Amino acid sequence: MPDDGGRGRPRRRSVTAPADRTRRAEPTRFAAYTLLRAVADGAYANLEMSAVLRRHRLEGRDAAFATELAFGTIRWQGFYDAVVAEAAGRPTSRIDPQVLDVLRLGSHQLLGMRVATHAAADQTVGLTRAVAGAGASGFVNAVLRRISERTLEQWREAVVPEGGGAAALAVRHSHPEWVVSALRAALLGHGRATPGTVDGELTSLLEADNEPPQVHLVARPGLSTVDELVAAGDVERSTGSPIGAVLVSGDPGDLAAVRDGRAAVQDEGSQLVALALATAQTVPGLPARWLDLCAGPGGKAGVLGALALRTGADLVANEVSQHRADLVRSTLRPVAGLATRSGHSVDVRTADGRRLGDDEPAAYGRVLVDAPCTGLGALRRRPEARWRRSPSDVAELAPLQRALLTSALDAVAPGGVVGYATCSPHVAETRFVVADVLKKRSDVELDDARPLFTDAAGASLEGLGEGPFVQLWPHVHGTDAMFFALLRRR
Repeated sequence: MPDDGGRGRPRRRSVTAPADRTRRAEPTRFAAYTLLRAVADGAYANLEMSAVLRRHRLEGRDAAFATELAFGTIRWQGFYDAVVAEAAGRPTSRIDPQVLDVLRLGSHQLLGMRVATHAAADQTVGLTRAVAGAGASGFVNAVLRRISERTLEQWREAVVPEGGGAAALAVRHSHPEWVVSALRAALLGHGRATPGTVDGELTSLLEADNEPPQVHLVARPGLSTVDELVAAGDVERSTGSPIGAVLVSGDPGDLAAVRDGRAAVQDEGSQLVALALATAQTVPGLPARWLDLCAGPGGKAGVLGALALRTGADLVANEVSQHRADLVRSTLRPVAGLATRSGHSVDVRTADGRRLGDDEPAAYGRVLVDAPCTGLGALRRRPEARWRRSPSDVAELAPLQRALLTSALDAVAPGGVVGYATCSPHVAETRFVVADVLKKRSDVELDDARPLFTDAAGASLEGLGEGPFVQLWPHVHGTDAMFFALLRRR
């Protein structure tokens, strides 16, 4: 939750009159504002932030401050909007979007960061003058003054609905109410919680969604090693992934292996999914070709390709979007070079994955379906997703997810395996999809995927669920909430 720095008393008002405050936007706050406006226009915060920092020439502590200000504001947007509406005496829908973003940034500085009240007010009013004009600065100053008059806990008491339930959790933990309800159903549906324990599990999961995630690194097999990453910077070995590491501090781009594409930033959950598919037992004589059916932007394909080469197999990475296919091609360039030197191939294609099973029946030994989904399991890394998605997205994605899995099962040879993965724990995107497809297939069986998930020491991971599916959780495993099912074609 936002932290008021341990001060259990109202903030002191700034003594500087609005007209005397800075008329310029301080670079770190302007960078954070720039990111919020880019996200409002459809950008992804985790992809856009690096470009914003470069444009504003921010490094070190300044870059860290701007990142925490921007990402923290996005995570806590729901809570801050309730605070701003109360302090402004009007709904946020009646506040200009640019001014509202400034107020959100000011709220996070006052209630969620250790920023002195006068600095938060002065710099936020200065930012207002720069981006919205002098006319809005008096309004922003008045709203921030009212916000500073209460502590964080007092604001919780003021804006969190009484009576508990999803509505209260939604405001307290800054998630849309439908997401709170969906995550509760997921904890029950995957066997992580019982009716008696689900309230505590749900609170822990919502809290984990609002914690800044660690920067996980992957050493692509055959191209880099965990030892190389550890030796290159402030990096520690992962305890959760055999090919993973954790960047303690610094910029991952400062590591030579990351710059060269031999290693990459990748959540440990995604690493474990790729390893699981690559290590699943299959029958002899299968085609020495692996397929990543929905490869963009290429993270899992980078691991799969490297692991395929180790077994003497080729990789086909398919993506329906030309732009995303270009990203995959860039990501796989070092793996493709290794393939060429070893007499194998890494082929990136642009095609509709739903038709690939008809076009190339029984042509692959292993297939990964990293299906398009709502991304509700990756809200730590993509905090804006919670505000963009709606319940209708689940229904709209369902036919696509089923069609892609069906196509993958047609594309895999008898005796081969298909891994179905999502970065969402929503039961309608996970268990229900697999169950519906299996009802129509007499040539497919479901394997227990849990033994395929082992930590860096080779021990079985705990808390994966009742099986045969695997469900990872941020508050349990420190990963995105990845779902994985292993299907075998008879």
